[in-house]
Amino acid sequence: MSQRQLAIDIYHDLCTTGMLAQDSWDTLLPGLSARGLIFGDRPLTTVLRPLLHTGMDWHYLRWRSTVVLGVFRKMAEALLSNPALREQVYLTPEEEDLIQIPTGFTTILPTARLDSFLTVHDDGAYQLNYIELNGESPASMAYSDVLSDLFLETPLMQAFGERYHVEALAVGRRSAVDALLRLYYQWRGNRSKLPDIVIVDWEGVPTTTEFHLFVDYFARYDITVTICTPEKMEFRNGVLYADGRAVDYVYKRVLTTELLQRYQLNHPIIDALRAGAICMANPFTCKLVHKKASFAVASDERNAYLFTPEEQEAIRQHIPWTRVVEERKTIAPDGASVDLLPWASARKDTLVLKPNDEYGGKGVLIGWECEQTAWDAALQAALTDPAIIQTRAMIAYEDFPSLTPNDAIDISRRLVDSDPFIFNGDTVDGSLVRLSKVTLLNVTAGGGSVVPAFIVDRKE
Repeated sequence: MSQRQLAIDIYHDLCTTGMLAQDSWDTLLPGLSARGLIFGDRPLTTVLRPLLHTGMDWHYLRWRSTVVLGVFRKMAEALLSNPALREQVYLTPEEEDLIQIPTGFTTILPTARLDSFLTVHDDGAYQLNYIELNGESPASMAYSDVLSDLFLETPLMQAFGERYHVEALAVGRRSAVDALLRLYYQWRGNRSKLPDIVIVDWEGVPTTTEFHLFVDYFARYDITVTICTPEKMEFRNGVLYADGRAVDYVYKRVLTTELLQRYQLNHPIIDALRAGAICMANPFTCKLVHKKASFAVASDERNAYLFTPEEQEAIRQHIPWTRVVEERKTIAPDGASVDLLPWASARKDTLVLKPNDEYGGKGVLIGWECEQTAWDAALQAALTDPAIIQTRAMIAYEDFPSLTPNDAIDISRRLVDSDPFIFNGDTVDGSLVRLSKVTLLNVTAGGGSVVPAFIVDRKE
């Protein structure tokens, strides 16, 4: 038995000891509400155990994520400088316009998240698959921090801590604030003032509670932050105003696609950027790798020249075979040259189809869970509305404990993803962990649960 599984088994044994489970849930449930750990109107977590990593687990995930991040960083630079290559990610004309606006800093990924499945086998071997890069407005950096603090207060974690050293992977707010301030001072060229920040997103989005966590955290640095909707912004006399307050830094959580759908290129944020009046993170250039087609750029044989042998090996190991749905010949996973569309039609049970620029699981079609007619119709639709197909990744599963409605302990299997956070375009630290009982793992889509991650080491 692996050291990791031994720790999990000990934790689960504690769940059946006395009232530890019930007392822990009685700590968690009111704590979730009191600390803003709410997604829309739902508590962020529904289980009693965090994800437990050994030090080696986390070292491996962080190391390989750093290598894969280098792939996407190199790809982004190539896409930005090469319009012909950029055609492979299917930017809209408006997005092409936006990526030409100077940002005033170097990185295109101030904050980001690599969504992945990490399977740790009984013999200690790892299998790691990255399936998406959230490069535009990654959520849960603050949620994961505060959730870690709350779990540490539970009787279960306190009892577990008598047997194990535990270290929370909770750096999201600190690292995000550090990354955002670095950009601001690079854009400004000096440190003569603190930024005047606005967090921008639509009214009523489910992550609003996380915005407030960031407001409180920035206040520790004497930085004032306003939360504002796009409708309440204006640019006049060279100054951007958010709900009447002058700001010079936009922390953009609203998605570019949604902003363009509502305003096209006519919004005060865009005007202020063109005038050089504001700093903004994440910049519009992040769309280059946020598009799901970026995974196709990475794994497509025609782009192998972009990457070193080490990077090509990392792509083979960790990025599922991915292609934009097109009428073309390509190299299949087994090395054969194939006509893409008929090949994809015949192999739906091994493929997932994803829209190029959606989120929250919208439009995702899982081949092995749908009818052939629906699959073929989606492939045809993708010829005019860009989408990718991606080979089925090995999904990670673990048992997690929860309380049933009649207060019994239920330890049952859940799909688990481990999603490392990226800061400054070059640093991997901290992680979002999501759980689900169904294949489509996405909290935004209305299911699943979020838990913190801890590194654990057994006490002598």
